[in-house]
Amino acid sequence: MEPALVGTRLASAAIAPLLKQLLVREGSGAALTDRPVRLSGLVSFRGEKRTLTERDVRKLAGTLVSRSLTERGERAERPFPADETEAVTGALARTLLTLGDLEMDDVQAVRLGHRELARQLRAAVAGDVHGLSADASLFVDSLTEWACLHILQFFTQRSSFVARTLIEQSRAQTEMIAKIDELILRTPRADARDVAFERRYLSYIAKKHGSLTIYGIDLHDSPDAWPLDVAYLSLETLEAPQAHEALETPEATAPARRRTEPWAEPSSSTPADETLARQDRVLLRGVAGSGKTTLVQWLAVSTTGQDGERHGRTAYLRDRIPFVLPLRTLTRHGERLPAPDHFLAAVGCPLTPPDGWADRVLSAGRGLVLVDGIDEIPEAERERTRRWLRDLLATYDAGNRWLVTSRPSAVRDHWLTPEGFTELTLSPMRHTEVTAFVRRWHRAAGADAASYEKPLLDALRTKRDLALLATNPLMCGLLCALHRDRRGFLPRGRKALYEAALSMLLDRRDRERDMGNPSGVDLSEAPQIQLIQRLAYWLTLNGRTEMDRSRAESLVVGAIPAVPDAAAAGEPRAVFAHLLHRSGLLREASPGAVSFVHRTFQDHLAAKAIVDEWHIGVLTRHAADDQWEDVIRMSVAHARPRESAEIFAELLAAADAAEDRFIQLRILVVAAAAMEQATEISPDIREALRRRTAEVIPPRTIEEARKLAAAGPLVLDLLPGPDAVSDDESARLTVTTASHIAADAAIPFLARYAAHPSLRVRSQLAWAWHRYDTEKYATEVIAAVDPHGLQYTIRNAEQAKALVALGGRRAIHFQGDLPEELIAETVQACSPTTVRISLNAGLSDLACLRDAHALVRLELDRCRALTDLSLSGLPCPPCPPCPPCPPCPPDDAEPLDLVMDDVQLALADVVPPVSGLRLELRGPEPSLRLVPHLLPGVNSVVVVHLFRRDQQVDLSPLRALEQLRKVHVLGDRSSVSGTDGFPPHVLVTFDESR
Repeated sequence: MEPALVGTRLASAAIAPLLKQLLVREGSGAALTDRPVRLSGLVSFRGEKRTLTERDVRKLAGTLVSRSLTERGERAERPFPADETEAVTGALARTLLTLGDLEMDDVQAVRLGHRELARQLRAAVAGDVHGLSADASLFVDSLTEWACLHILQFFTQRSSFVARTLIEQSRAQTEMIAKIDELILRTPRADARDVAFERRYLSYIAKKHGSLTIYGIDLHDSPDAWPLDVAYLSLETLEAPQAHEALETPEATAPARRRTEPWAEPSSSTPADETLARQDRVLLRGVAGSGKTTLVQWLAVSTTGQDGERHGRTAYLRDRIPFVLPLRTLTRHGERLPAPDHFLAAVGCPLTPPDGWADRVLSAGRGLVLVDGIDEIPEAERERTRRWLRDLLATYDAGNRWLVTSRPSAVRDHWLTPEGFTELTLSPMRHTEVTAFVRRWHRAAGADAASYEKPLLDALRTKRDLALLATNPLMCGLLCALHRDRRGFLPRGRKALYEAALSMLLDRRDRERDMGNPSGVDLSEAPQIQLIQRLAYWLTLNGRTEMDRSRAESLVVGAIPAVPDAAAAGEPRAVFAHLLHRSGLLREASPGAVSFVHRTFQDHLAAKAIVDEWHIGVLTRHAADDQWEDVIRMSVAHARPRESAEIFAELLAAADAAEDRFIQLRILVVAAAAMEQATEISPDIREALRRRTAEVIPPRTIEEARKLAAAGPLVLDLLPGPDAVSDDESARLTVTTASHIAADAAIPFLARYAAHPSLRVRSQLAWAWHRYDTEKYATEVIAAVDPHGLQYTIRNAEQAKALVALGGRRAIHFQGDLPEELIAETVQACSPTTVRISLNAGLSDLACLRDAHALVRLELDRCRALTDLSLSGLPCPPCPPCPPCPPCPPDDAEPLDLVMDDVQLALADVVPPVSGLRLELRGPEPSLRLVPHLLPGVNSVVVVHLFRRDQQVDLSPLRALEQLRKVHVLGDRSSVSGTDGFPPHVLVTFDESR
């Protein structure tokens, strides 16, 4: 029965006198003291004024129940079974007695309202009313609410109630007025002069910092600067020095064979321009060219409020006043670091602020202080700079936001931690960020996309050497500018490209930035290379990527006497410090450890040192070492024709001497890949290499296939076609080899395998789509592949558009941070039966699947931002849409197969019926206890256990699933408990092969 019905049947005249007995008669005086009387002092069965005992309360409860039944009439249906009358009376009595245990007074109780007061009473006795039928429980709840309504009415009639209420209101108003006064004191209103000046100043900031300058490029046709709004690309910052990515296996595209692998948890990352939204004080480290100064410009311009759509992530900076303080400018002549009122003059701003303006801004907590380039001032000045920062922070400690930038090795770890700074590191650019940078760069430069942008993107996608260089904005900018200036041609070969990069980093970049000579050492490019390549050779020869700083210093100091220009440049230790801090090639990745900013430069310079000293025996001894592959290839590039011929002859001899097939394969692959780097190679050597490589084709394992692909497009001529392979496994390994050759020349070869019957072969073809030109691959390969059993992975808008143009597919995998609109449009156009969404950090709900009318399988994988997993928005065919429409019952809906992890399951509210569940246990305490509650209709459960053996998973909660027929566990049997007790018709199986 409805709770309100009891109230309509019980007249107030009948219930009011009874309930009034619960309250003591009002006394005089003490109701307005500072210690108001709690409810326990107002009830008649507690305290000194007790007039009722607990037995009397139980009798009163019985009377209430009896009268409520009597006034319904003899013919009326009883609200609960007659044999529960005594239990109902006891439950009501216990609920009313709880009134004396609530920690509140009458004013607070009235503020709650009768329904909330009743709810709190019921909650206090929840454990004591079990055993009642549903009707009896509903009757007790209804009677309790009606009683609470009258009790509150009695409270409001007390003579002290109005006075007590007025006192409470007065106190609240006084507290609010005090808080408003404090807020006004902390936020003084700027006068008209300040407002007018800030408008002019922000306009100046937008113009001064609204363009992006590219240094290190002496190209006469290239503009000096690009509009910042168009060219800027925000990178990620990491709280840890490295991040690890989850690697997707090709087999994951086929649902029938998909397997989930453990992955390394990435470090916490944040977009660089959002760092100050989460921390007020940040010390941002980044290698040379990683975009630190550009980030400072972007944050400064974001405060101006221009182009709001492009500054969505920096909206938190609106109404802040930026102070851009490049330390190389502030300390150029050794002058004292400025006070706030001299900030603008010190950086050359021509505007004159009102007296005390900067002090007022910072005192009000409205400032954005951007201190750029701790590494760009002499080391002796850095401690003085820290003291200056400390003084500023102590004076203006509330509300302002502070960013200090530095190269990683310029200051030690936790340099500003005592001052409350969080230390972050700019991460290398990912492939998607490189693509976005190239597109924005060409748009800003006004370059023709068809002539320059697209060919460069193709080169970055197909040429692994270029992709290895494009890890930060500086190198990406270099590649874009060189490509455009040379009319679409980059320096031929890695050697020429590296030399262009070395020239920029070692000689021209600091000079063109007008940085002077903070180290006091003046060295040209050639002697710097001669010294640094000694370090590269030592690291490579010893199989390392970093060394002790003391060893690095001794190597450089020992080599200086043989390099006249370096010997004349200054004191040897100062020369080493200059190479470490100013060359842009070296870094002090951790205290006392020196490494190259990228392994590519180490390999390039180590190869140059080997060829200069002609240590060819070192190359052949390490020919089978995968860490030496690039060194051997670059040695061929540095060598003259006769020298490169000798290197190839030695490599072929080493392959002949190798007894192990895999070692032989590795040497031959390295030799074949090195052919592309040779300036001249005889036909005899080329033919010998081709003939020997053909002896190890097709590959026998995935590892061999990938090693073989490293040789490049020349391998395509050696791989067999679909008619020449002996079995499905050989076909799969052949396709794997070809699909790892990231050149469009591989597309026609892969298209020959599109009609192959093997699911694993077709899965490999579908998975490789992202490696090639989207439209070309879609037309020649994707369109020809038999879609049966495949999931088609979509990683970008171009692939989605191409798949829709092909008529869609029944199983689609959306991978990465794809916008919800793209997912929704693709689902609507393709009507897939299977949808997988993985690695989407921006997806918060499943509204994008509202048009998935044919969906029967949904997979959710590592979408960390999902907070609403309700599937109630999904259609339930054949139920017609009739919003607002309740969820369809199981009989009217097609069952859904659901794949998700236990972390997301904890957030789920699954409404449509789910028949099959694949649950991947990833949380710190994996548990199945929510499954029966959220998915009661499941008949098949696959449990994927991704953790160590000593982390037990209890299967017993699954016994509550009435329709369960099968439980399959992928994981170690010893890590699973609760396997006993399942009904005979439930099959429990294990797969421990993982």
